[in-house]
Amino acid sequence: MLRVKSIFVLCLLIIVGTLLSGCQSHPTHADATQVNGVQAMTIKISHVVAENTPKHKGALKMKEVIEEQSNRKIRVEIFPNSSLFGDKDEYQNLIANNVQFIMPEMTKLVGSEVGFNIPGMPFLFENDEAAENFWDGPKGKEVLARLQKDKVLGLTMWPNGAKHVTNNNHTISSPSDFAGLKVRTTGGQLLEELYKSLGAGSSSIPFGELYTALQQGTVDGQDNPYSNIESKKFAEVQEYLTIIGMNRVDYALLTNTTFWDGLNDESKRIVQAGIDAGTEIARDSAEKLNDEAYVKIQNESDIEINELTDEEIEAFKEHLQPVYDKWKEIIGEDIIEDAEKR
Repeated sequence: MLRVKSIFVLCLLIIVGTLLSGCQSHPTHADATQVNGVQAMTIKISHVVAENTPKHKGALKMKEVIEEQSNRKIRVEIFPNSSLFGDKDEYQNLIANNVQFIMPEMTKLVGSEVGFNIPGMPFLFENDEAAENFWDGPKGKEVLARLQKDKVLGLTMWPNGAKHVTNNNHTISSPSDFAGLKVRTTGGQLLEELYKSLGAGSSSIPFGELYTALQQGTVDGQDNPYSNIESKKFAEVQEYLTIIGMNRVDYALLTNTTFWDGLNDESKRIVQAGIDAGTEIARDSAEKLNDEAYVKIQNESDIEINELTDEEIEAFKEHLQPVYDKWKEIIGEDIIEDAEKR
């Protein structure tokens, strides 16, 4: 009789366990017990900018391709506008696998790898294509791979474009016009030194807090591509826009090794297909969105726009040459020389 009861209890436990496992939601990481076929999971993608930006367009394409090719066994959730994690905490949460993909502005990563100062190098890349060619090449991939010491995989580069400067004090036409300004930048040792050489102070206020900082006068100005300036409505709280293209905003698409190594071959193939498609869309949309944003800024705001002449640009290049030479050596002459050829 005791034996019969024991068997009954064992069967009951098996049935309950089966029912409970069937009720579980998708895990937020790969199920390592699934050897063949697509693993059921939910992938989180977090970023800090608005929806009408190259970064968000690329993330949407990743979601579309991954969910379609997995028949929605893999679900993708996108969190824009710092709604999940912000500039200050997204990298550590990636390492902890609390999020599976982030796309930080590269200069946010300089604490882990000095090579991510590259977008801050003054007038290094002529356009998006040159920057893309560098990061797709051997030296760019070398820099991306250095994050593996943090258990982070640098997958590829998504462009945003050349940065232009807005401020509330006066028109900027020469290096001396920066004197006394406090400018919010994307951060990094190089950018701090660059603005210091121009006589300006710099601050790395989180992007999600920048509109308020400009509105309240915490900083006098900021530097960003047109799409970021327009999508966040910075022209509402700034009086002057200087078209200078002194450096760039470029993003590194990152994942973590815990997530990536837990994918089986089929799931990894699908996720990689999403990455490839998202990268294509992000790159294709960057120039178009910046052009559209510039037209909107012209037509829908009262900001005064000043486009620097070739001679004025040359004056900035000459002024910043010592900074460029110093950081070329710090980052690596072989790396910067490769970038210069693009």
